[in-house]
Amino acid sequence: MATLPDISAASAVSAPDDARAGAAAAAPATRPGRPGSPGTEPPPIVPRRHVGRGLSAAAALLVLAMVLASVVRNEAFQWGVVGRYFTTAAVLDGLLLTLWLTGAVMVLGFLFGTVLAVIRLSANPVLRTLSWGYVWIFRSTPLLVQLLFWFNIGALYPTLGLGIPYGPQLFTVKTVNLLGPTLTAVIGLTLHESAYAAEVVRGGILSVDPGQTEAAQSLGLSRLRTLRRIVVPQAMRSIVPTAGNMLIGTLKGTSIVSVLAVHDLLYSVQLVYNQNYQVIPLLMVATVWYVATTTVLSGGQYYVERYYARGASRSLPPTPPQRLRVRLAALRSQLHAVTGPGGR
Repeated sequence: MATLPDISAASAVSAPDDARAGAAAAAPATRPGRPGSPGTEPPPIVPRRHVGRGLSAAAALLVLAMVLASVVRNEAFQWGVVGRYFTTAAVLDGLLLTLWLTGAVMVLGFLFGTVLAVIRLSANPVLRTLSWGYVWIFRSTPLLVQLLFWFNIGALYPTLGLGIPYGPQLFTVKTVNLLGPTLTAVIGLTLHESAYAAEVVRGGILSVDPGQTEAAQSLGLSRLRTLRRIVVPQAMRSIVPTAGNMLIGTLKGTSIVSVLAVHDLLYSVQLVYNQNYQVIPLLMVATVWYVATTTVLSGGQYYVERYYARGASRSLPPTPPQRLRVRLAALRSQLHAVTGPGGR
């Protein structure tokens, strides 16, 4: 009589083989340290250590600390004298005149410079040549020479008058009585600044895509309206950085009018140290005021650049106060994680 095979024994023999095969197949999927395997985390990313960068930063900070310590501990600076004269009436009056000169020269210079830039880009060859000649003359001569020339303009034209050409004069005035030191400084600085402003504005206009002008002309806009509503707003992104540098340069450059006895910040300080012979402390007073005003102007330039950069990028970078708030929030979260319940 035939007997049936023992199925239970065969299954018992094959079961370990199947378990080993399944374990072998699952072993690569659960092997630790293999990237992309389920149940395991990717290895942490450790940034590269820059030893040279850290050493150079430490050396720079050490040099800076040594310089600051030498300035603070040097008794020759006489910081007590600096503090005593820092807010005196003479110094503040000179500072106000310096700020007024800077504002007036920048406004008048850029107004005249914009006109020169537009003329330079016009199709009229005569006007274009005259604009180029003006820029060439005033950029080729030093500012001090121009100021001294305008200060002594009375030697060339003793009187100035208004009347009919080659006819009678309606009224005349002596040049010496008309052009004082302050007005001479305004005229000289404005004419000098307008030559540089013309090139800045011209470069900004040329940076705009010509297709913008062609599109405006296809819509029937006039040349003046196209320049005012389309070209200039887009050109401001290129004009503002250079204009900000010119503003700071003009603020410091107004100190040259002290040769004309204009009572600006530097000349006011010079009058004081010519009486008490405290040269270094009074020069430090002027230096600190110049640094403070240029710092404020630099901050304003940053926000103006940010304003005109809105159409150039999808998202603007965070401002310094915003970055500071983010860092403080991160620091608070780290402190809370360390000092909170379960923290180490």
